[in-house]
This record gives sequence, structure tokens and C-alpha cells, in this order.
Amino acid sequence: MSQAIEGLKPELVWKYFAEISRIPRCSKHEAAISKYVADTARRLGLDATVDAVGNVIVRKPASAGREGARTVVLQGHLDMVCEKNKDTVHDFSKDPIELVRKGNALMANGTTLGADNGIAVATNLAIMEDRSLVHGPLELLFTVDEETGLTGASGLAPGFVSGTTLINLDSEEEGALYVGCSGGRNTVASWRLEREPAGPKTVACRIIVKGLRGGHSGLEIDKGRGNALKILNRVLLAVADSGARLASIEGGNKSNAIPREAEALVFVPARAVDTVKAATASACTQLRAEVSTVEPELSVTVEEVKGMRRGKVLRRGLQKKLLTCLSALPHGVTKMSADIPGLVETSTNVAIITTGTKKIECTTSQRSSVESELDEICHTVRSAFQLAGADVHTSEGYPGWKPNLASPILKVATSTYAGLYGKQPAVKAIHAGLECGIIGMKYPGMDMVSMGPTLEGVHSPDEKIHIDTVEKFWSFLLAILKNVN
Repeated sequence: MSQAIEGLKPELVWKYFAEISRIPRCSKHEAAISKYVADTARRLGLDATVDAVGNVIVRKPASAGREGARTVVLQGHLDMVCEKNKDTVHDFSKDPIELVRKGNALMANGTTLGADNGIAVATNLAIMEDRSLVHGPLELLFTVDEETGLTGASGLAPGFVSGTTLINLDSEEEGALYVGCSGGRNTVASWRLEREPAGPKTVACRIIVKGLRGGHSGLEIDKGRGNALKILNRVLLAVADSGARLASIEGGNKSNAIPREAEALVFVPARAVDTVKAATASACTQLRAEVSTVEPELSVTVEEVKGMRRGKVLRRGLQKKLLTCLSALPHGVTKMSADIPGLVETSTNVAIITTGTKKIECTTSQRSSVESELDEICHTVRSAFQLAGADVHTSEGYPGWKPNLASPILKVATSTYAGLYGKQPAVKAIHAGLECGIIGMKYPGMDMVSMGPTLEGVHSPDEKIHIDTVEKFWSFLLAILKNVN
């Protein structure tokens, strides 16, 4: 047993957490952990089935006297995000995660911990083993590849799950019950690259936007943070009247992130360089005044590119189409929920722009917890692209999970928490994707809630789990199972 977990409660949960920390389980490489779960179930005398994509379901009969209760599905995902610090020597394909305890936090030594969603896996394994628990029939569902495409949940077949009540164990805040999530799609546009030589007396300049905070395009979309691409476009429009011609534009690197940095290469008439620099400085002053509270480190600069006297720029028609389109594209929150105060219901993010050898491509991402609203915001973005003459494609994406505040399992969970701790849990929805959205689509009528202990810094080597919240989460979950009829 790892020294880092000695003495921690509940003992069975931490025992299994340490065991699975020795098993490589990066996304799309879950064969070993899938086999471990199935083998463990069979060793305990339980029925285990592995489907074609690697999802595992384990069925545990009801405890004595609880045979008539409805079946509850307890679900989490097997994979983890595999990230490490640059100076950490670690091979995720074979090396175990080294657990480190720091006060009330359990972390890893220079890598991601894998508590997202290893704590769910360990919890389900502990429930499989503990014969003293009181519960109705259980289906313990372990899905694969949640982190890089939700393909495990997407691959669930009809009949693989029979229960109609599901508790997802992939939330990261003890004391909160999640009842909804957004669905999402990407809308991608491209323009065929049309170039012509820059003028003979031009100076190459690079306009750079940096210093922004960025963040998750769902969780931070309502924080008022700057979008580097939208800011850069405003500057380019401001200097276009001075004769600046665009050669290339780059910015952003992930469709689910608000872009923090962007830059453009422009060719400017030699006589207008000082004018362009002054216009950029003026735009920067104006922009910083708009976002200084949220983005105090915003920087917009112009640098002359020495030695680059000749080059090609976008044809004037293409430049106009591109810049006016970027100006017209919506970014940010488009609707707040009327049911849950403070919840973003629908949003869109201008995420990535790249200039290749044959085309310029712009990737945007849309989210909503209401399917019809997701359709509408995708149509809005697609229309702006089409009016600018771009070729456009919207991905199939993943479905949302619309909050149901009358959910029977939510009522059981809420009353159970109040009975245990003398206060009401927070009922929330998340403007990001959970597997519940796909599971609800695969199994219509599934009654769901999501919960978990407190995690911080997930998907990074700073990931930690608050040790004291695990025992509280465990007690809460077992009490729910005892109260489900």
C-alpha cells in the first residue's frame, strides 16, 4: 500500500485508488484498466460485461430486503488526462502515478493525479467489494475515452444499461449536485488563399496581442475575459485605413479555450509605419480601458520585421471579407438560464485562426444546454461565415443535458444531504460537457444527477483531491443508495 494513503478513510476507496494509480490509463489506452475492473468484478463473484469499445458494466445484486428497489447506475470514466511538468521524467504508458500527500490534499509527483475520474472508479470498485452496504440492484458503469471525445459514452449500445436512474460520479465539488450540462459543436470555416505581391515600398510588421488570461470556453465564457482574435481583428480594422495589408493571421490553439494570444503579419507602406504604430497604440489604450479589471496584462504591440522587404498579401477582397466576418462573429454569452440563476445557457467562442499554404481556417465552438438553442447559435455563426464567402462545416458534437429540477433522484439526493449535514446542497448545472448528455440521448428517460468530492487543478500536474471530502462523498453516496426505493 502506498504510504501516501495510509490511514485514510474510507479505506477500501483509497486502497483501490492506489491500485488503479499503478495502471496506465491515458485516454484511448484503457485496455489494461478495463481488464482490471472486469477481472476484479469476476473475482468478487459479480457479473461483468465489456462492450466493443471497452466500456465495462458490473451488476451487483440488491442487499437482503432491498430487492424491490429500482436499479441505480453508478457511472464514471476509466481514462485520465496524462500531463506532466517539463522537468518530470515519467512514461505514462508504463510508469505508475506517484502519490504524494500534502496536508489535506493528495497529489501526484509532477504529473496529473488521475482523480478525474479515478475517484469514481475507486468508489465503484469499493462498492463492488463491500458486502455490508445497503442498496437496491446496482449497475456499475465504467466508460472509456471521456477526455478526448466522449467516445465511450457515444458507443453505448441499447440494452447495455438497464437501469433508469443514474448517478454520475464525475463532478468536482463536494456539496454540489449537478443536474445539467451543455451540449457542444464546432463550426469551422475556410477561405481559399488568394495572394498578390505586397507593394514595392512596404515594411513588414507583426502585430501581436498577448497577456490575456484565456480559459475554458465554457466555464470562463461569462467572466468577461478578452478574446485575442477579436482584439487583433479590431486593431487590423483600425490600421487598414492606413494601407496595412494582411499577409497572415494566427491565434488560439484549442477549440474549447478562449484564445490568449494572436498575431498578424502585415505589410505597411513605408510612409505610414508611424501612423500604424500610433493607431495600434491608441487601440491598445482603448482596449485596456475596456477590460483592465479582468485583463490587466493585455498587450498589443507592433514590431517591424527586419530583412523582410518582399512578400505576398491577401487580395483586397479576401482581406475585407475576412476582417468584416471576424468583426461580425458573435463571441461570449448569448443567453442565461431562466431556471438556474447564474447559469450560462448558450454561448459561442471564436477559438482558432490559422493561415496555411492554401487556405485560412477559423474554428469556433458553440455550447448550449438546450438543443434548439444550440442549433440556432450554430446557424447564426454559420450564416456569418457564409455571407463572407467561406466554406463552412458544423460538427455533430455532443448533446446537452437539460436541467430537470423535478428529478426524482435529485429529490432523494437533496433530502439525503440535508438529513446528513443539516443544510441544503447547492443544485447546479455546468456550461461544459458531461457524459450525462450522451447517456440521456442513448437511454431516453434516464433520471440523472452528478456529484463528487472536491478536486482542483484537474488536467494539470497541479491536480489535487481534498482528502476530507472523499469520506463525506462516500457517506453521502451510500446514504442515497440506502434511500432509493
